[in-house]
Amino acid sequence: MSGSTDRIAAKLADETLEVMTQTGNERFYIEVAQMIGAASQTLEEAYLTEIRVRLAARKAMSFIRKHKKASE
Repeated sequence: MSGSTDRIAAKLADETLEVMTQTGNERFYIEVAQMIGAASQTLEEAYLTEIRVRLAARKAMSFIRKHKKASE
């Protein structure tokens, strides 16, 4: 994918996750992905990759913190 696609997808993912955190709507990214996909399948794929990576990182950090705290 192009650099511009990746940059745009990353920015959209950041903004989406911010809204998800503020509203508690854990499925908001799906609505955004559908809207993006109607215009650009390439951007939708890049966006979903960015979202999945960030969500996985959040879960992993939470898991690590939990185990770190338990061992203290």
